[in-house]
Amino acid sequence: MTEKVSIVSLGCARNLVDTEVMAGLLREADYEVIAEATQADIILINTCSFIDAAKEESIDTILAMARLKEGGRLQTLVVAGCLPQRYSDELARELPEVDLFVGTGEVPRIAEILKSHRQNKKRLYVGIPSYLYDHATPRLRTTPSHTAFVKVSEGCDHKCAFCIIPQLRGPHRSRPIDSIVNETRTLAQDGVKEINLIAQDLTAYGRERRDGTTLYGLLRELVSVQGIEWIRLLYAYPNYLDDALLDLIRESDRICKYADIPFQHVSGPILRRMRRGKSGSAVREAIDKLRRAIPEITLRTSLIVGFPGETVDEFRELLDFVEQAQFDRLGVFKYSKEEGTAAALMEDQLPEEVKEQRWQELMELQAGISRKKNEALIGTAQRVIIDGLDGDTGMFLGRTQAHAPEVDGAVYMNHGTAENGQMKIAPGHFMNIKITQALDYDLIGEMTHG
Repeated sequence: MTEKVSIVSLGCARNLVDTEVMAGLLREADYEVIAEATQADIILINTCSFIDAAKEESIDTILAMARLKEGGRLQTLVVAGCLPQRYSDELARELPEVDLFVGTGEVPRIAEILKSHRQNKKRLYVGIPSYLYDHATPRLRTTPSHTAFVKVSEGCDHKCAFCIIPQLRGPHRSRPIDSIVNETRTLAQDGVKEINLIAQDLTAYGRERRDGTTLYGLLRELVSVQGIEWIRLLYAYPNYLDDALLDLIRESDRICKYADIPFQHVSGPILRRMRRGKSGSAVREAIDKLRRAIPEITLRTSLIVGFPGETVDEFRELLDFVEQAQFDRLGVFKYSKEEGTAAALMEDQLPEEVKEQRWQELMELQAGISRKKNEALIGTAQRVIIDGLDGDTGMFLGRTQAHAPEVDGAVYMNHGTAENGQMKIAPGHFMNIKITQALDYDLIGEMTHG
């Protein structure tokens, strides 16, 4: 009898690609991949352990799924990804209800591991990550049919004091350009209109190959793939924003005028303690360079508040910086003390209530900035890709090229409700939308013409 597998994916888009690859490999190995966990013989949870909140979500999900063993059909519970890569021995002791722990580097062996477990009952499969999928790897996408994430590289060589990622994902390693182009062509043939390039550090793409591979060279190839309308760059590092790359982004009508660059802070002393390799003035210069080169660019960044030793003055400098920079999108993280990082050993760890207060203050500031930027769009016409229907309102949902999937807001469309619950416009269709209202993070508009 064919075994049924249900997969739960937690964490970032990079994790989601791993989940989709495991789903594809399992389907190829004659497992039936299903959505409903209560009907599964095997449940696989692809976990995240980047910060405390992610670890808590992963543990809560594991415990919830483990309860399905009680009187249900669930036979095998698999915990994969970053959490077992980091804590495999501890998890094996504390979670006897989990049958298998699979690290980040064992993705291509998932079907083999499941079959081997029946004979040897071995629980831990965690090694040094070196895996990198390619265009020929089976993949069962879970994103809407018109949009996809494409992971161009894996791992990270940076030594940021607060980050555990290099230990979870291994050293930086890039796919060849032709593999990414071939994958993108296949996606386009399947109806994908938007690809989102992801990596731990997109601007580092190709450097370790030492064969001339660069992000610029990759984009030069991708813009010629027929059927792809939007190419979005996610998770770039502040370094290596060379003029040729910025010129290409500005001049191509297929590359979204959008950059996600995690600056993390602006205070020089904080950046040095973070081991970010950028001074506060260099951060400001990078922003100025981006906006001069691409005047209409949407800038997303992430910042950390409450880093060890962050003073009131350094936090005020961060607030002033956000006020001056006027980021279009901003994610704020409360510093999380992570075992195995340099920052975890630093003195002057700040109380949680201080982190929370600073997080609230910075988020409130950004909400006002975001609303003003959205209000400036009222009356303008925006090209929007239709994502589907909002279940609560029945209105169509879409995004401009300034909205990355899953992390940014959306455009709600009046006069675009479904008739009798049926879609009038297919997801992936592009529409011209007149913006009529602005919220803090979302826009409301009216359909004009296609």
